[in-house]
Amino acid sequence: MNSKDNQYDVVILGGGLAGMTCALQCRKESPQAKIAVLEKGTHPVTEATHKIGESSVEVGAHYYYKVLDLEDHLENDQIPKMGLRLFFDRGDNSKIEDRLEVGGTDFPPFPSYQFDRGRFENYLGERCLAANIDFIHSAKVKDVEIGKGRKPHHISCRIDGEEREFISRWIVDATGRASFLKRKFKLNQECSHNANSAWIRINKRVKVDEWSDSAEWGKAHGEMNPRWQSTNHLLGEGYWIWIIPLASGSTSIGLVAEDSFHPIDGYNTKEKLLDWIDKHQPVLGRDLREHEDLIQDFSALKRYSHESQQLYSKDRWAIVGDAGFFIDPFYSPGNDFIALANTFACDLIKRDLKGHGIMNFYRFFMYNKLFSVFFNNTGKVFKENYQLFGNHQVMPIKIVWDWMIYWSVTGQIFIHDRLCDKNMFMRHAGDLKRLNTLNHDMQAHFRRWHKEKGHWETEGVINTSALCLVMGTNRELLDDLTDKEFDERFEMNVKKMETLFWEIVDHSGMEIETTIKRVEHPDAVKGGFDAVFKVASSRPEMPSKETDFTGPVPV
Repeated sequence: MNSKDNQYDVVILGGGLAGMTCALQCRKESPQAKIAVLEKGTHPVTEATHKIGESSVEVGAHYYYKVLDLEDHLENDQIPKMGLRLFFDRGDNSKIEDRLEVGGTDFPPFPSYQFDRGRFENYLGERCLAANIDFIHSAKVKDVEIGKGRKPHHISCRIDGEEREFISRWIVDATGRASFLKRKFKLNQECSHNANSAWIRINKRVKVDEWSDSAEWGKAHGEMNPRWQSTNHLLGEGYWIWIIPLASGSTSIGLVAEDSFHPIDGYNTKEKLLDWIDKHQPVLGRDLREHEDLIQDFSALKRYSHESQQLYSKDRWAIVGDAGFFIDPFYSPGNDFIALANTFACDLIKRDLKGHGIMNFYRFFMYNKLFSVFFNNTGKVFKENYQLFGNHQVMPIKIVWDWMIYWSVTGQIFIHDRLCDKNMFMRHAGDLKRLNTLNHDMQAHFRRWHKEKGHWETEGVINTSALCLVMGTNRELLDDLTDKEFDERFEMNVKKMETLFWEIVDHSGMEIETTIKRVEHPDAVKGGFDAVFKVASSRPEMPSKETDFTGPVPV
């Protein structure tokens, strides 16, 4: 310990990614605060450590890069991410070059990163110590006594066999799925999303670029922007597989599946997982089997989604990271939710330590509500939608729609530093409600489209780097906006999403069940989905009139 005194302003339970970043943000916003992190494991950890959450998207990347000032580490010791890339099932999946591919040929304008979690957490530990934060590892928390009113909290724990007590004004629970405070206060809340996952790390660089000898397919990228730097996804009905490169040279590979399509007992051991991949993704399977001796670990998680009744209390405690909420790893939102939860928690702590605690009681309610809204709106993207993952016509359009909603709402609010601005939320309450309705109705429309019109297998490349409207929306996240400019941008984003909403409805050829009235926005950009529509709608030989077309056409 850096201090002999056991009294603190903030004690954080858990020294993983959420806990250490919360400590660093708290130090930045409350420079005089006395902070301790109690971590049950030992440090340093091994590189390619067995933790998921190795890929970031814009909000999480911005949080680490700008909010926590970790720019040098991300640029020099982690891997820049070339966006999201997806390959759809086609036939027996024996040829990667024959499959529908969605992904860019260039890095997106706004940067994001692939994380080697072991390397990242070791660096964060060093930063905590350098910031005069007491980082205490091998500390097993036994109990917490919550102080009421002005009374402090008491934390009892065991450190190297010795019983210790810590006294603190604030407690932050970052214990991950152990969920210490959530269990203590019985705050667990069931999540209807029923999906499972299993994953491995292998001590080699798995490169999708090397899975084909086709010169034409290889020319699509070349050496400057290789496909392997993307977060690569292999998609099929009810499942997807991630392939994430780690800076240590290892590769993280995981299967995620909705339980009704692919029950976890079919892949809940390393051998079962490899057999499953052999059957469904033979190209990846061959790569893994040839280097099976390099597999470093295996883990599986059943029904990983979970929720909490609250995250913040006027009794001066908070819950962050996986200790509170987790929805789904598709689109890599885990780091985003760390950023959101930490930012709300650190704002409450900062205001309280400045002596404004009583005046901020309404913020506890506000931040609990806002986090729940962000989480539930993200959940709409995943819940009941794994059935779409094998649909070549609907899923590419859904992917681009999901990106646009994310960059237009969550990305704009967090990256432009408006997350704790209650006046902004009041000004745009109507816009946010409208965007929420648009997204809710569009996700339902995607499901109806899939069920009523079926799908067929196709091929081609949807080069997301060439989608000017999409990449332009991503680039706008780099802007530094005044309040007036932010308000104008947000209002334009609503018009933009309404325009795209009706473009998708028109293309589907189906009526939509919605309360949103169709309004033309001459100043909003149209044609944003034309390139996606063209590739996703290409169709092999049409079925005969006698054919009851309800499923894929054999290719």
